Amino acid sequence: MRRTAALGAAGTLVTGTLLAGAIAATPASAGERQHGASAEARGVRTAAARAATQGIDWQDCPADWGLKTPIQCGYVTVPVDYAKPDGRTIKIAVDRARNTGGKEKRQGSLLYNPGGPGGSGMRFPARSTGDSALWKKTAAAYDFVGFDPRGVGHSAPISCVDPQEYVKAPKADPVPDSEADKRAQRKLAKQYADGCAERSGGLLPYMTTPNTARDLDVIRAALGEKKLNYLGVSYGTYLGAVYATLFPDHVRRMLVDSVVNPAREKVWYQANLDQDVAFETRWGDWKKWVAKNDATYHIGATPQQVQAQWEKLRATAKKNPIGGLVGPAELTGFFQNAPYYDSAWATVAQVWSAYLAGDEKPLVENAGPDLKDTAGNIASENGNAVYTAVECADAKWPTSWKKWDRDTTRVHAEAPFMTWANAWMNLPCATWQAKQHKPVEVKTGKGLPSVLIVQSTRDAATPYEGAVELHKRLRGSRLITERDAGSHGVTGQVNPCINDRVDAYFLHGKTDARDVTCAPHATPEPAKAKAATS
Repeated sequence: MRRTAALGAAGTLVTGTLLAGAIAATPASAGERQHGASAEARGVRTAAARAATQGIDWQDCPADWGLKTPIQCGYVTVPVDYAKPDGRTIKIAVDRARNTGGKEKRQGSLLYNPGGPGGSGMRFPARSTGDSALWKKTAAAYDFVGFDPRGVGHSAPISCVDPQEYVKAPKADPVPDSEADKRAQRKLAKQYADGCAERSGGLLPYMTTPNTARDLDVIRAALGEKKLNYLGVSYGTYLGAVYATLFPDHVRRMLVDSVVNPAREKVWYQANLDQDVAFETRWGDWKKWVAKNDATYHIGATPQQVQAQWEKLRATAKKNPIGGLVGPAELTGFFQNAPYYDSAWATVAQVWSAYLAGDEKPLVENAGPDLKDTAGNIASENGNAVYTAVECADAKWPTSWKKWDRDTTRVHAEAPFMTWANAWMNLPCATWQAKQHKPVEVKTGKGLPSVLIVQSTRDAATPYEGAVELHKRLRGSRLITERDAGSHGVTGQVNPCINDRVDAYFLHGKTDARDVTCAPHATPEPAKAKAATS
C-alpha cells in the first residue's frame, strides 16, 4: 500500500490466425462461473473479445512520457462499467519492451503493478532495457509490460484538488493537540472527499480493484495472451489476488511481493490500523541502525537518543517550519521513507545529519514541495486521488467519527510515528459520496496454478500476516519468507536465496516442495549515504 513516493523521486500486431485463438481463450472463467454469470462477468468477456480482435497499435512513446525506444506504447479500450460493455469507455495506457532472448526463449508477456493504489507501472519495461541484473534472466523470456491502471497517469486520470494547492506546505501537524485541531482536520477530509466528487465523480463508482482486475484481463486479451503472467508488489498483490479469484484459469504464473492482507474484514480500514503498528516496529529498527552508526551521523548513540532528536525536530518544525516549508506533516512524509525501504535508510539519516550540522537545505529540498515541478505535482495529486478513490470504493468504511477517534487514539498510544497522519489521509472515506462496495472474498478457484508469495517479516507497509493469510486462501501457493528483514518490495533486493527462486518460477514454473525461509539481505552501509547525497 502506498503512502508517499520513494526517494529519488510486446511485438508486431497480432495476425488474424492468432487472434482467433485469443478470442477463443476468453470464455467465462472458473472464478466467474463460481461467482455466477453476473453482468460484469459477461461484460469482461465481451470487452476481452473486442480487445483480442483490435490488438494494440504499438508506437514509439510520446516524448513527454519519458520512455525511450525500444520501449513502445499503446492503449487498450475498456468499459467504465463492465455491467454495460457497450456504454462509456476509457483508454488504458500500456507499454512494453520485447523479450531480450529472441523467439526461441520467449514465454509471453509479464504484466506488472507496483502498488498504490495509484502507482504507475509504466517504468517496468525499463528493467528489461536497462542494466537490472536481478531481472536479466526473466527479461530474456518475457516481454515486460507496464500499464497505468484506470484513473492513473495516462489512463483517464482523476483528480480531487488542484495539484499546486495539494502540494502547498507547511500543512497542519497531523498529531492533534486539541479537539479544535481534530475538527479542522475533519473539515479538510470532507472537503477533499467533496472535491473528488466534484472533479471526478463520473468515474468514482467504478474505481474498484475488481474493475482494475477486469481491465487486466482485457489487457491480457489485447496482448494476444491466453493466460496471464503477472508480478504485483504491495497493493499490486491485492490486485493479483482479486484477479486470481475472478479469473483463476486465466493465470499462467503469478508472483506477489509484500502482501496486502486480503481478508474482507481487513480491507481497508483495519488494514491501515495494522499498518500503523508495523510502521512503528520498522521505525524502531531504523533508529537502532542510526544509533549503531552514530560515528557517521551524530544523531544519537542509542535509539532513545535518536527518538529524542526526532521529537525535538518535530517540535522545532512545528514552531517555526524549516525553510518556511517543512513542518511536522512534511517531516513525517519524508522520514517515512526509512521504515518503507532499506534503500532510504542512509539517505534519510544523511539529510538529518546535515540539518543537525547546520545545513537545512537537503531537508527542505527532500521534505518540502517544489511548486515549479508542475508535472511532478500533477502526478503526486493524481496518485493520492486514485489511492483514496480505490480504497474508499472497495469497501464500506466507518462513518462514525467516535469510532475513528477512539481507534486512532488507541493505536497512536503504541504507534505514534504514523497513526494520526494515516487516519487523516483515509478519513475522506467516512464522507465518500460514491458507492462503496463489498470486498471480494479472495479464494482459490478451479484451474489456478501455484502462486508464489514473497514477504519479509518486518515489512512496515504490508505486515507479514497478510502473506500468511493469502497463502492460506490460495491452495498450492508457496511462501518465501525473508526473516529479520523489512524492506518493502523484496524482489527488488539482492538476496540470491530469493532471486534464484524468482527466476526458477518465471522461467520454469518451478517452486519448492514446501515453503522456504531465507536469511535477510545485506543491511545498508552508512558509507553509501555520502555517495548517494554527494
